Amino acid sequence: MRVFGILGYPLTHTRSPAMHQAALRARGIDGAYMKFEVREANLVQGVQELRELGVEGYNVTLPYKEAIIPLLDGVDDTARAIGAVNTVVRVGGEYVGTNTDAAGLTMSLVEENVRLSGTTAIVIGAGGAARAATVGLSFGGAFEVKVAARRFTQARSLTRDTQIGLPLDLAYVGEHFQDCKLLVQATSATLHGRADAQAFADSLPLDELPDDCVVVDLVYEPEWTTVRLAAAAMGLKTVGGLGMLLHQGAAAFERWTGESAPLDAMRAAITK
Repeated sequence: MRVFGILGYPLTHTRSPAMHQAALRARGIDGAYMKFEVREANLVQGVQELRELGVEGYNVTLPYKEAIIPLLDGVDDTARAIGAVNTVVRVGGEYVGTNTDAAGLTMSLVEENVRLSGTTAIVIGAGGAARAATVGLSFGGAFEVKVAARRFTQARSLTRDTQIGLPLDLAYVGEHFQDCKLLVQATSATLHGRADAQAFADSLPLDELPDDCVVVDLVYEPEWTTVRLAAAAMGLKTVGGLGMLLHQGAAAFERWTGESAPLDAMRAAITK
């Protein structure tokens, strides 16, 4: 049996196992996709154990998309440009990191008929998901990408590392909303179970966004986050994180197996 999985902590609400198990079944592959829930203090040991198990490939989620890089045998150009890894592929006897989040985001926006070319976008966050979003939007044709974080130094580090975008202090992000056509929430602040999820949404002056701005929340659990609900209540178009989950997962599946991803089966598994 071939073994794949997802590494992160916590993994209570991840839909990746259902999605990838459905993909394996649809392609007739004798395999299992498992949760590898590892606490931060045990990350080095956890990654080593995945090697010893001979896992063929695995996804990486919060909070390890950046921390895992030095624990791998290498990263490809995409992961290097983003500065974060969400997918690890076994190549021969080595484990190589890549990133399918950027392409997954742009594919999900195209699927939702969201225009990227020539737009001004703002990404909220400075972690691995925000890095992928910044690169994905830029490569997708956005005219300008601004990055807002609670700690300005983190936003500045992201834009310096990726050589993309203008860093902003989240406390003053509303000053840039008037020209924003695409707002991407790329933090874990709206994740299921976060006590401050509503306060976070309330802190964003969404009423200052133009009527044709699209609000995206990369969190998919819950599908309708506090930010999406607030934006929709103002009449703005919103996009959730399930599309990005689907398309980044499809790209990872193809890298691991060499088979085309069964999108319909994977989509059905995460939208039940």
